[in-house]
Amino acid sequence: MTQSNRPIAIITGASRGFGKAVTAALLARGWTVVADARRADELKVTAQELNSESLIVLPGDVTDASHRDALVAAAIAAGTLHLLVNNASRLGPSPQPALADYPAIELSAVYHTNVFAPLALIQAALPALTDSEGVIVNVTSDAAAEPYPGWGGYGSSKAALDQVSAILGVETSAVTVYAFDPGDMRTEMHQAAFPGEDISDRPEPEAVVPALLRLLDSRPAAGRYRAADLLAGARP
Repeated sequence: MTQSNRPIAIITGASRGFGKAVTAALLARGWTVVADARRADELKVTAQELNSESLIVLPGDVTDASHRDALVAAAIAAGTLHLLVNNASRLGPSPQPALADYPAIELSAVYHTNVFAPLALIQAALPALTDSEGVIVNVTSDAAAEPYPGWGGYGSSKAALDQVSAILGVETSAVTVYAFDPGDMRTEMHQAAFPGEDISDRPEPEAVVPALLRLLDSRPAAGRYRAADLLAGARP
């Protein structure tokens, strides 16, 4: 693979929803994007829709160490890695159970996808991101900060990811680490969280992307940022 002077990003969970919207926005800005998703067929369709020679798609599961290594290797082969967006997430059972009834095997799967895998991917990508003084964005949720009934599994995993982000932010001075809360969006995962309910009042993921772009453009201090505050031009 020929190296490019274009900035390189790794985006997980990029076949649909927010990950797909961020991928499209970065491609339009002249980035090369290494994108993954568990559903190979959906990722293939996304690649066809975006139709960009600067999009490198690698189907796979972020909980798989060999897949994480392949993502980083592809990014390094393409050029200089500047950005990692840990967007892939696992909701857990739908409808979501109360913590008192949460199956341990399901909770373990949620934490492996939402906490352990993002940290492992960060560890794999950190040398390259350190060289470029790059950025890490861990996509979080308001469920990490608010005690919503039924959100104990997903919410606590995102709270753990928030703390991982905060600690990395003070440990990795050469790399800026953000926890980014996009708020409610009209996505498949959000619909699964509210089975049978009408979520058409939630914004499309594309409406939230400008908030993340503002974060990347302004590059404030490491920390936790809410899309609503960034779109309003204010720090949370």
